[in-house]
Amino acid sequence: MAFSVIQPYQYVAIRLPSDQTRVEQMLPNTLINLGKYGSFRTNQIIGRPYHLTFEILDRSEVENGKELRVVQAAELHAMALVEQAETDGEVPTPANEPDELAVSQQQTTTTTTPKSNVNTHDDPTNQKLTMAEIETLKRNTMGSGRELIEKIMQSHSTLDQKTAFSLAKYTLRKHKKYMKQFTVLPLDVSTLVDWMMADREFAKVMEMRNEVLGLVGCWANVHAAGQDSAMLSDMDPYARYLVVDDTGGLLVAAMAERMGILHPTDIAHEVAGNPEDEDVDDEQPDETPTHLLPRKPYRQRYRRSAMSATSNTITLVHANQQPNLGLLRYFNFDSNAPTASHPLYTNMKTLSWLQLLEPESAITYQEPPQIPDTELARMKSNRRSAYYRKRRRWERVRNVVNETQAGGFNGLIVASFADPSSTLRHLVPLLAGGSQVVVYSPNVEPLVELADCYSTARRAAFINTPLEQRTVPSKDFPVDPTLLLAPTVHTARVRKWQVLPGRTHPLMTSRGGAEGYIFVGTRVVPAEGKVEARGRPPRGKKIKADDKPAESPVAGELEEGKRAADDEEQPQSPLKKLKVETAAEQPDRLDTPDPVVNQA
Repeated sequence: MAFSVIQPYQYVAIRLPSDQTRVEQMLPNTLINLGKYGSFRTNQIIGRPYHLTFEILDRSEVENGKELRVVQAAELHAMALVEQAETDGEVPTPANEPDELAVSQQQTTTTTTPKSNVNTHDDPTNQKLTMAEIETLKRNTMGSGRELIEKIMQSHSTLDQKTAFSLAKYTLRKHKKYMKQFTVLPLDVSTLVDWMMADREFAKVMEMRNEVLGLVGCWANVHAAGQDSAMLSDMDPYARYLVVDDTGGLLVAAMAERMGILHPTDIAHEVAGNPEDEDVDDEQPDETPTHLLPRKPYRQRYRRSAMSATSNTITLVHANQQPNLGLLRYFNFDSNAPTASHPLYTNMKTLSWLQLLEPESAITYQEPPQIPDTELARMKSNRRSAYYRKRRRWERVRNVVNETQAGGFNGLIVASFADPSSTLRHLVPLLAGGSQVVVYSPNVEPLVELADCYSTARRAAFINTPLEQRTVPSKDFPVDPTLLLAPTVHTARVRKWQVLPGRTHPLMTSRGGAEGYIFVGTRVVPAEGKVEARGRPPRGKKIKADDKPAESPVAGELEEGKRAADDEEQPQSPLKKLKVETAAEQPDRLDTPDPVVNQA
């Protein structure tokens, strides 16, 4: 995580005693209500480290305005330690085991039987307090809930009959229900996914679970790249990924977290001041020509341009006029009014399908008319600001479109409701050789059809088709099957199981929904022209007569002399000479099978 302490204006995850998670923004001087567990002020936890457990104090216990108390680790694990101590006391070890004489004397005097829950029955009458009395105690008791838990346990008639495990489980259940405690956790992508799966409409993010996000990042080889190419002269440090995201920004957030560009560096500074929008003109050198302005004695602050990064970038292709990145607000990034200090301000680039496929039809791609400097000097400041705002927007869109059309991306990740073949038809040619293509779909049917489009049989049929008859897209070839190699479909769904003797099965409380499938392929560059396979040539390879150069008379005489010397009989060893003579004396005959003689 980018922060080790809780900072103002930051979103955090609050884990309640009931194992539920809530996402809240730490706005200073505000009150956060946790329902039946109480409420607290954000100023009480801002500046404190993460992973601390706080307890909401009673009004009578508040001192110096401190409404929260940090729960120590020994107190948190007290129930587990007590349970372990009781279990160790019931089962003696050989080290502290008494001798046989003492055991026999103890058995003669008293007979002890271990506790068992065989005869224990769950009876509502065991609890003497009624629900009305418990609600009255809850209203009258304004503390942390310890007094209420003690009264409930004292009024239980069969509490002494419970085993150590049963008593610990009963106490833990009451603590989860009545203790006014909470734990502050940093908000990352995995915590956000768990919170959305439990408390939000999970279908809006195409039911992408944590295991699916992890598998997508691994197959797509999403990683952080270097910023300086001079330090890595032998490698290509530029990591540029092409993304199609219909999950509201969840896929972009998961990729940005892997690339190290998700979390800002200073939230309080960027929120306290006015948000720096690219469309707001506050630079004097852009408003008026430099030769018409007086020289300023101070150095002006450097300002980064939006979508100006060349490495470690994410290029998002969307279908609407503006991208749907609503989930990025939990990481303090607003796509409509981005702040210049956020890493995504420069490292995330967005463009629509219209700007990518038909840029001449897009209004933002058309260059606004230029105005002479003399006329700009006579214009009002608001009109000059509007003019420079349009010019900067046009330059930004033009640079992003030209860079995307040039291609050379290192990966393509798609999570969309659209037909994957229509998406990959336009985006796969923009990838560099060896790049990974990953497509996620809640159902397997679209990915099976996509894998068939890039199958070996379809690729062979496409190659055997004459060049003038190859048409993409067509009924038989919706995509170019020679651009992807080894298409496969994967699935990953983590299921929690109850493992007990004779009762092993998946948990019945698990959430249903779609399984989630992933298509994976590798971008290849087809070879152009005729491909020939050549073996190892022989050592004495002769040169054809047509390929011989013109020889001089002297060279011709030398060649004839060599040929005459080769025609002479070379000296041979006696053994080899004998083998040659024996082979010459044997007459040539046709080998025929021996006749079969019937011995009967």
